[in-house]
Amino acid sequence: MLASPRQPSYAPTPYSFTPTLSLSATINLDQEVKLSETAGERDLYDSLAEIYSIIITLDGLEKAYIKDSIPEAEYTEICSRLLKQYKSNLNDETVAREFVDLETFKREWGIECPRATERLRVNLPATIADPSNSHPSTSTPQASFAGTAPSQPSASGSQILLATENFITFLDALKLNMLSKDALHPLLAELIQSVNAVTDRDFEGRAKIISWLIRLNGMRAQEELGEGEARELSFDMEGAYQGFKRTLN
Repeated sequence: MLASPRQPSYAPTPYSFTPTLSLSATINLDQEVKLSETAGERDLYDSLAEIYSIIITLDGLEKAYIKDSIPEAEYTEICSRLLKQYKSNLNDETVAREFVDLETFKREWGIECPRATERLRVNLPATIADPSNSHPSTSTPQASFAGTAPSQPSASGSQILLATENFITFLDALKLNMLSKDALHPLLAELIQSVNAVTDRDFEGRAKIISWLIRLNGMRAQEELGEGEARELSFDMEGAYQGFKRTLN
């Protein structure tokens, strides 16, 4: 009886293929692949990588804050530092041109990070943008149960004086036609921080301060407010100043 022919260990194909053992790479596998040819390109890629890491880190920080996994003071410090580093990287015109904008950068590199996106849009830590909402778990349970707001620590005279001076300084800057983002945004950011040091209560006009901070943050550094916008801002800040003073009574 004849033995059946041995079956091949692979599926036959209609094409003949003869493997070769003389394979060779067209590049030196031991040589480091360079992503950039010049020092300028290397600096650009380093800055873009830094921005990427800031966005990812900031998103993780926001999640930790929401879960109450980080103390407020530590969150505020780290968040403020990340926001400054983000802005510092984008102050370079070459980096800003390659970056385009946050949404474009996120699409290009396939990241979402909604919490970091919101924080970068506001450009303020959550503890500063909305101190009355900071970590609800730290409020006094008895006060909440009774339906009354928890008492806030009394501010010092120097804190009240600083907040008042910052309001006056900002309004004077508007009167002097200092209307560019790089002139107004730092003053307004310092103003809201000094106000928060005095009170975490909401007052008439406080939301306007945050709204203008976000609005200014979306402008280019050298961009200026128009005459109508400047008058609207001055009116809103006058109202906020009066609302702040009423909280001191």
